Amino acid sequence: MTRDVLMHASPPADATHRVTLGDATLEAMVWGENPGLVLLHEGLGSVSLWRDFPRHLAARTGLGVFVWSRRGYGRSTPARLPAPLDYMQREAALLPRLLDAAGIGRCTLVGHSDGGTIAALARDERIAARVLIAPHFFVEDVSVSSIRAIGQRYGELRPRLARHHLDPDTVFRFWHDAWLDPGFPEALYLDAECRSMPGPALVVQGTRDQYGTIAHARFLAERAPGPVEIAVVDGAHAPHLEAAEATLEAIERFLTAHYISCTPKISAL
Repeated sequence: MTRDVLMHASPPADATHRVTLGDATLEAMVWGENPGLVLLHEGLGSVSLWRDFPRHLAARTGLGVFVWSRRGYGRSTPARLPAPLDYMQREAALLPRLLDAAGIGRCTLVGHSDGGTIAALARDERIAARVLIAPHFFVEDVSVSSIRAIGQRYGELRPRLARHHLDPDTVFRFWHDAWLDPGFPEALYLDAECRSMPGPALVVQGTRDQYGTIAHARFLAERAPGPVEIAVVDGAHAPHLEAAEATLEAIERFLTAHYISCTPKISAL
């Protein structure tokens, strides 16, 4: 999570929604119509922290884009602490119900960081493909070091998180404490899950990612039964914001190659 990412919110979407999932009410936004792209945010993310990426993605592909804040994030119903160490697996299991509640049919999942992991874990016949931006399939030392370092300066980070989350303290502890728990490496070793992930998938990895390395993309490509493409772009942990054009080009090529509509129909705002 970079300083720049936290300081800017995305422009207004075409429509704002509230989605009910069990006892939770989730904030959501839609760009375009009939969403064919479903975005899953990172560990400190929310609808607003995608900034203008959803509208550019919609304009570039001609596909509607659906974005929501998971429980505890953004303006969604608060979460409870502590986070279960398998929270990403639990979110993936909830995804079919979220698609039902939002009225979404066949779609491509686009996930960033924790959201990329959740997208890889999700199983539903409506999922045509997956775009995984800086996903995690195991715990690396670089991830732990960066998360521990950001925890030491949480006082500086908190005001910026508060612009995007109703409960920034819970958001931060949910993510930070789970990742630093001694049991987390075992919970996040996703060998079997990668071996069963239906393709196709695109992994986008930044060259300067402070939370993970290209090893995750290779880990998936060596195991997944379906095709996995890897796009390395010049960016840190949020290449869709730091190298937006290169990321959009990679996604457009991937979707076109797999016969997923990429005819621009939506004008950029």
